[in-house]
Amino acid sequence: MCIAIISTAHPEYALILINNRDEFLDRPTKIADWWDAPNSNVLAGRDLLRAEQGTWLGITKEGRVAVLTNFREEGEIKPEARSRGGLVTAFLTQPRDSDESTEDFVTSLVEGDGLKGIGGFSLICGKIGEPLAVISNRTPDVHGISWIVKQRDETIGLSNAVISDRSWVKVTEGEKLVGEMINEHETAKGSKDELLHSLFQILSHDTLPRFGTSKDWQSQVKELRKSIFIPAMGGETTKQASAEDLAAAKTNTQLSVEKSEVKADSNALKGAYGTQKQTVILVANDHRVTFVERTLSTQGHMKDSLHDIKSFEFVLNRRKVSVR
Repeated sequence: MCIAIISTAHPEYALILINNRDEFLDRPTKIADWWDAPNSNVLAGRDLLRAEQGTWLGITKEGRVAVLTNFREEGEIKPEARSRGGLVTAFLTQPRDSDESTEDFVTSLVEGDGLKGIGGFSLICGKIGEPLAVISNRTPDVHGISWIVKQRDETIGLSNAVISDRSWVKVTEGEKLVGEMINEHETAKGSKDELLHSLFQILSHDTLPRFGTSKDWQSQVKELRKSIFIPAMGGETTKQASAEDLAAAKTNTQLSVEKSEVKADSNALKGAYGTQKQTVILVANDHRVTFVERTLSTQGHMKDSLHDIKSFEFVLNRRKVSVR
């Protein structure tokens, strides 16, 4: 039940990206950091449960940025399905001196075999200062590629569906809250720290009803599309559904790809499910980047240790960053 909201509406920032990663809270995940050589220009977390160790969100020093959400397809999912996180990795780990455009990258995926054998997903990718491409495993051809933030003053959200699906309350509410917050911050001439605080407040916006034991798990799952933040859920709700079922707010049980091909530690796909990681990326007009990641505990709350908040600041390589 992930959500990503991207905005170019703040006059002081070329791009604002906020993201909640919702997963089983015990799923082994490497916290955000600079990757090892030869990809030391990539800043992202990693999914340690899959052999590919792909990622769901990241940025490079050259200004490439990508974020991915998944969704449950109808029907049986083949156990040999490829990792979706590998798509984000492929975009971020292109050679630093590569002249391949975002359009070239997504076109090669859509026209070639890049999208075959992958479960349901939506991918936003591109370069800071340029329009961002949106593709999914349902993108039929190059004419089906969507382009967002093509100009300043745009705010758009994406959750576990195609980007044209406007039925998800959490997406439309998230866009509204981000837009209102940016206007308030600009009017008050607030600081960067105040902006970060407000964005994390939006990521923590919890409107999920507390049913207790009076509602069945199907009813609880259907409510997940409405809340930006997903508090830790356990019991029958997570026993009867895979992460993909929960992400898509689907109540029908099907074969889970992850259960077929993950490493031996199956306990990582059991127990509490909810918002596991919260990330805010700010790219100022002067190309200074602030990247902050918060990790939640297995109870769905912030841990006490400062080590569970990772912050990075760096300046983009201007030779590789486009100016809108």
